[in-house]
Amino acid sequence: MKVRHYEQVQQESVDMDGAEQCSIRWLIGPDDGAPNFAMRQFDVAVEGHTPKHTHPYEHEVFVLEGSGVVLHGETERPLQRGDVVFVAPNEVHQFRNTGDVPLKFLCLVPNVACS
Repeated sequence: MKVRHYEQVQQESVDMDGAEQCSIRWLIGPDDGAPNFAMRQFDVAVEGHTPKHTHPYEHEVFVLEGSGVVLHGETERPLQRGDVVFVAPNEVHQFRNTGDVPLKFLCLVPNVACS
């Protein structure tokens, strides 16, 4: 078992084309002995966003703080604290902060996303 505070995990800038003012913490993953899934926390600054992209694996997302939208293809869906999102494999998606405080969310992905 591993227990630690999320602030003990290094926060890194999201280094993907199309990402703006977005950071990530890899809270739990293969390096922690997790055999199947990784848990990540994203912080998206005001007016920031993740890249608009697609990939062959799913996401499960839980919004911790802030507000914004998630793009599903070209359709915007509003997000607020407490919302959950399922992004199916191969769906075009992007998370954007439309609020006045950072948008923070947990994102769980299969470990295949870590390689």
